[in-house]
Amino acid sequence: MSEQNQGEAWLRQLLNQMGYPAGVEMSQAPDGVYWLNIDAHGLTAAQVEALIGDRGHVIDAIQYLANTLLNIGREREAQHPYTIELAGYRVRRQGELEALVAEVSQQVRATGEAAELPDLSSAERRQIHHLFTDIADLTTESRGAEPHRRLFVLRRTLD
Repeated sequence: MSEQNQGEAWLRQLLNQMGYPAGVEMSQAPDGVYWLNIDAHGLTAAQVEALIGDRGHVIDAIQYLANTLLNIGREREAQHPYTIELAGYRVRRQGELEALVAEVSQQVRATGEAAELPDLSSAERRQIHHLFTDIADLTTESRGAEPHRRLFVLRRTLD
């Protein structure tokens, strides 16, 4: 079974078992990430809201399961990252995270003090870390243990 068929079939089966029969389409982004897009047309607004969950916790859990189960038994080089999308949630959230990065960057530059970003999922912390890779004067670090792990933005020390 191809990557596409496996990912789509897995997510469709999970949704059916959860009582949310919906179509799934997979696409591959230029960065190699597989996007599993849940078709929201057959779902009610309440079902969409339930699948996304409070602050994205449900869709994050589904994405974690997809990345774990669809890559099980594969060598690290053969593993593929998966993103679960529903009703534009990931795209909207990415925009929110980019705005947060701009705001916090400005704050850290102005004050020189580290800034804490609370209440981010591990997937969102990874996104923030990635967004800061191209910012020369700032860096990020995660502190603490789950579920209270926090991301901090601070000035990069230049050696």
